[in-house]
Amino acid sequence: MLIYFLPLAAYLFGSISTAVLIARAMGLQDPREVGSRNPGATNILRYGGKTAAVLTLVGDILKGVIPVLIARVLTADAVIITLSGFAAFLGHLFPVFFGFRGGKGVATALGVWFALNPWVGLALLATWVLMAALFRYSSLAALTASALAPLYVAWLSPGTPYLAAMIVMSAILIFRHRANIRKLIAGTETRIGR
Repeated sequence: MLIYFLPLAAYLFGSISTAVLIARAMGLQDPREVGSRNPGATNILRYGGKTAAVLTLVGDILKGVIPVLIARVLTADAVIITLSGFAAFLGHLFPVFFGFRGGKGVATALGVWFALNPWVGLALLATWVLMAALFRYSSLAALTASALAPLYVAWLSPGTPYLAAMIVMSAILIFRHRANIRKLIAGTETRIGR
């Protein structure tokens, strides 16, 4: 019976806002009140510096990795394992401890996929890095990786639970970037390093 509570525990773990906690610990403004108002590594980087951004990024990735690894230890049920990862992702997006105002979910989704299938995680990371290096837009890199993610899962990690989760996660990630899409089209999106 314990395994059926794993997704709930994963959601609660995902609800720990790394960006907000790092900002408080480092005496920075709440990321939900400054810049893009997104509690994520990119926003923290812009006003808080590289150290705060790296700590936020690592924390957000671990929020995806840890629940999946714990679920893998406790059960072989692919549905429960996948739901645990998806729940951690939802926790990041809609954190119960922080007024349901969460980040966009890119780093946490990456952590989920590194834990579910490292090859998918590497493919997603490589896509993000390549697009970011070529075009210098974090949002475009995230959107490209999100759009390609279901193809990577279908190719590298076949299975209905995995593919279904990735399709939904990708759709949510793209939806969460709708403001960035408008800025990219308008040519007003902020580049990495600015």
